[in-house]
This record gives sequence, structure tokens and C-alpha cells, in this order.
Amino acid sequence: RQYSATTTLNDRIVIAVGGNALQRRGERLTIENMLKAAADMAPTLAALSKDHELVLTHGNGPQVGELALERSAATFDVLGAESMGQIGYVLAQALSSAGRTTAPIICQVVVDPQHEAFRDPSKFVGPIYGAKEATALSQSLGWVMKPDGEYFRRVVPSPPPKEIIQIDAIKTILEQCPDILPIACGGGGIPVSRIPSNPRTLTGVEAVIDKDACGAKLAAELDADGFIILTDGGGIWQNFGKPNAREMKKASPEYLEGTKAGKNFPGSMGPKIQAAIDFVNNSKSPNAWAAIGDLRDVSKIFNNEEGTLVMKDVKGEGVVWREQKAEPSPPKQSKEPHKSG
Repeated sequence: RQYSATTTLNDRIVIAVGGNALQRRGERLTIENMLKAAADMAPTLAALSKDHELVLTHGNGPQVGELALERSAATFDVLGAESMGQIGYVLAQALSSAGRTTAPIICQVVVDPQHEAFRDPSKFVGPIYGAKEATALSQSLGWVMKPDGEYFRRVVPSPPPKEIIQIDAIKTILEQCPDILPIACGGGGIPVSRIPSNPRTLTGVEAVIDKDACGAKLAAELDADGFIILTDGGGIWQNFGKPNAREMKKASPEYLEGTKAGKNFPGSMGPKIQAAIDFVNNSKSPNAWAAIGDLRDVSKIFNNEEGTLVMKDVKGEGVVWREQKAEPSPPKQSKEPHKSG
């Protein structure tokens, strides 16, 4: 991979910020609250960018779902583009206030319109609803609703990303403009497909690509050294919420796949774990690593003080557990039921 001739940075990190991290549950979905959340994280991200070559990506689940409520006739490719601009602006403003210049990029991502994901929608979007309200929305608007913990949320098709159209533009910024932090593939990118009779022609697709799956592909195509997935919860836990709960400090892809970590939560933690596995397995570097952890702990994730590190070379059984403190406190609670089980 090429670095700018003027940069002294020697590692490239893609950081994915969840849409729920920008809009925590229990808060009203407003630009003001998003700006506040972004302002809280911006100083840490700006400080990290002094020592690491960063690319930022983000989720859009709550935001794109709210836009769909406001404009029920709009398709999800258009709503995805709108949310990408909205969140890109919020992050750019916050990082600018922290002294960092950014370049939010509207990214189109090619998917297969015949993928099986269109037969079984799984991507949560929008706010949470009670059972009666979810049933009413399903009947009146034709939405597919699925349980998300004790509540319900709308689900839409989420096909895997095949091609990032703007990948060369992102690489150019990294190689030629080291002082600019790219914000790319927000919300998993705008889902598009190629017209079979004229492959150069793109058309929008009614779907929402998982931002972590796209982030893993983005990190691999950029030859990134690391891929960090930030959430409004912690790392990967076994028996989350139970007296014998314990958090993984390090885990290999083989261990995570063998224990089916996250499979009980296909709409939340499952895709995050799979994205971490995919990046580590698909990277050209044998030392590539991924990490999952809380947004508030991002500065501690780099040295594995917090969160879960996913890498190929994990000794023993392929997992290292965090030591229990003298007086164990319950794991960080998130209203998102996204732990490994």
C-alpha cells in the first residue's frame, strides 16, 4: 500500500461508529442530540488521528428509519444517501471543532439484487416500538417487524457489499492529502446494482447494507492494519447479563466461528462479530486485527485495555478472558441485546 510522502504515520485504521452510538436509546432522535454525541467523541478521534491514519465510517439505522417515517414514499437508496449526508455533516462539524479537517464522501456500494437477503429481511432500522404499535405499522404500511430485545423494530433487506464504487477516491485522499480524514461508506453505503445489459449503468436498490460488513470490506480494500467497531455497549461477552458473565479480551476468528459467538443476536452483535472475522481473514496482512468495544473506551481499545481484540494469533484455545476484578461489577449494560450469549 502507498502512503503519502509527507505523512509520518505507519498504521492505517478504519473506525466504524454505530448509528446507536450517535443516537443512544432513550434520547429523542434530533440533530441536536446527534451533534452532542459527535462532539463528545470528536476530541478522542482527533487525538487518535495524530498518531494513526484514520478512515471513519458510521451506521445509520436509527436515522434512516426516522427518515423513512417522515417520507414513506422514498426508497431506501435515496434515504441512505440523505442519512449519509446528514451524519457526515454532524461528524465533520464536530471534528472541525476539534481541529480536524474531514471529507465526507457519498459512496455507492454494489450489491446483488437477487441475493437471498431480499427474501428474509434482517437489518434493523428506525426507532423501537411496543408490540401493539409494531403490529399497527406492519398492517398500515406493510413493514416487516421483528423483535429487538423486549421491543420491536422494522427490518429491511441487508445484502452483502460486493464493490465500493468510490474506493479509488478514498485512496487518493489518504495518499495525497494526509491532513484530511475521510468519512466514507456511511450506513454501509448507498445500495446500487449494475444493469446486466450495460454494467457501467447503476440503479438504486431498496435495501440497507450493514455498515460493519461494508466497513470490513473498506478496511480490507484499503489494506488497513486494524478495524475498530464502536458500539453503545462493550466487547464480546459470554453469558452476558448472568452471574457467570465474562468478557473476551482476545479471540481468534476460529474460536468465534467455532463457538458461534453472536449467532443468538443476528440483528445486532452477530454482524459485528462476523465483520471482525471477515476483515481479519480477508486481510493481506497476517498481523491484521479487529476490535469491538464501547465508544467511550476508544482510546483504550488500541492497547487492549478495553473491548475485545480479534486476531489470528491467539495462543491456547484461541481465546483470552479478562480477569475479574476484586469486586466484580456487572458488565456494561446496553439496551441493545447484542452480546454473544
